[in-house]
Amino acid sequence: MINKVVQNVEDALEGVQSGMTFMLGGFGLCGIPENSISQLVSLGVTNLTCISNNAGVDDFGLGLLLQKRQIKKMISSYVGENDEFERQMLSGELEVDLIPQGTLAERCRATGAGIPAFYTPAGYGTEVAKGKETREFNGKMYVLEHAFQPDFAFVKAWKGDTAGNLIFKGTARNFNPMMAMAGKITVAEVEELLPAGELDPNQIHTPGIFVQRIFEGNNYKKRIEQRTVTPKL
Repeated sequence: MINKVVQNVEDALEGVQSGMTFMLGGFGLCGIPENSISQLVSLGVTNLTCISNNAGVDDFGLGLLLQKRQIKKMISSYVGENDEFERQMLSGELEVDLIPQGTLAERCRATGAGIPAFYTPAGYGTEVAKGKETREFNGKMYVLEHAFQPDFAFVKAWKGDTAGNLIFKGTARNFNPMMAMAGKITVAEVEELLPAGELDPNQIHTPGIFVQRIFEGNNYKKRIEQRTVTPKL
């Protein structure tokens, strides 16, 4: 069985260069590849196109890359928690492609499934459809959307094994399985790395065939974007 393990995040990101397109899993700050993002900051690569549901917050997640002006373009669905993102977008420093969340998910899935494009009703008649091909099916209008072409996909899983099989925990699954299928090179960081055969095959969310590199991460902060607590009586 092929061993996909690399010793550290430095080895996992070998080949990363400026100007590339990356997919990064996560929803809000849940299930984001923290170690990989930190290494991208350290590498100092620039002119990046990042495909992610959101852009983190000002001092965490993709917000760290925004602070260093390393991202040229964001392809996202929700970006409302990042003041620096807003500033760069309004000033014209950052190119932004906002798309419906379901469309983002399907474009990721289509990439992994080898589907070059698909029609969806989401966004028809809005700015989302501007400049895109539209077509009528059974009396309803649809917009043509294309699959992505990422160079790397960075995902975060709860458990993984040396063959690259992954299990995600709860809502931290989010975009990670779809993005894991889509990268030319998929890098998976996991909280716990086990020998091949230790994971229950019935519980595996992403088969190892989609993963090229896997490593055990560390120092996960697991922050909460908006913490709401009940006042003490």
